[in-house]
Amino acid sequence: MKEDATIEQKRCYPSPNPQVKLTEIIYWSCGFRVKGLLAEPVKEGTYEGILYLRGGIQSIGMVRPARIAQFAAQGFIVFAPYYRGNRGGEGRDEFAGEDRYDAVNGVDVLKQFLSVDRIHLFAFSRGGIMALWTAILRNDVTSVVTWSGVSDVILTYEERNDMRRMMKRVIGGNPNNASVAYENRQPLPCINDITCSLLIIHGEKDRNVGIEHAFRLEKALEKEKKVFETMYFKELTHFFEAKINSQIVHNLTTWMKQQ
Repeated sequence: MKEDATIEQKRCYPSPNPQVKLTEIIYWSCGFRVKGLLAEPVKEGTYEGILYLRGGIQSIGMVRPARIAQFAAQGFIVFAPYYRGNRGGEGRDEFAGEDRYDAVNGVDVLKQFLSVDRIHLFAFSRGGIMALWTAILRNDVTSVVTWSGVSDVILTYEERNDMRRMMKRVIGGNPNNASVAYENRQPLPCINDITCSLLIIHGEKDRNVGIEHAFRLEKALEKEKKVFETMYFKELTHFFEAKINSQIVHNLTTWMKQQ
């Protein structure tokens, strides 16, 4: 077993963008070999970093090369952990349990490819709760963007009937008979430990991760007098159409560089 964030292996990965180089990385996290995908602009330069925290669980919502290449093309070095237990990585995906440290340690993996000490967290869907925990557990994060992000695991259980079986299996029960396991995954009570600015993006017609997740996060941030902004879209759902998506990626990466 090696120290956390030690890189065990790197291999070239096919890139959909000739201006972006992709590398699949195996790194150590809490005694497990975990995989992730690194995207770097081919053009030499001084780039800030983005830790891209995927949604879903296991094969659902897996990191897409084209997506992280899209972010790298905005002028960032991007690292996207798959989380433990995925794509041949060791351990078990725990839906924001101990696997949160795969994101926490992912920051240190990313730092090994940067020449500046500015790292941003970008999260989508389930990644939202991973990003919040990473920002809570670290004090060296520059900003957080959570897009259609989960902020409350119990709320996810309540609103997603189709996910309850998976959550019972992964977490070990439901919020009534395994309340400690659920409460231990809840970042909102610890929000005061976040030291960076945040941007919340959410579609008000989202049926995968309801807008209430954004409202609860906003309320917690307001209570602790944290710096944050919101971008709510009345007519949009969990997945934004390509044209709007591309514009928001440009806007949010511009926002990151201003923090």
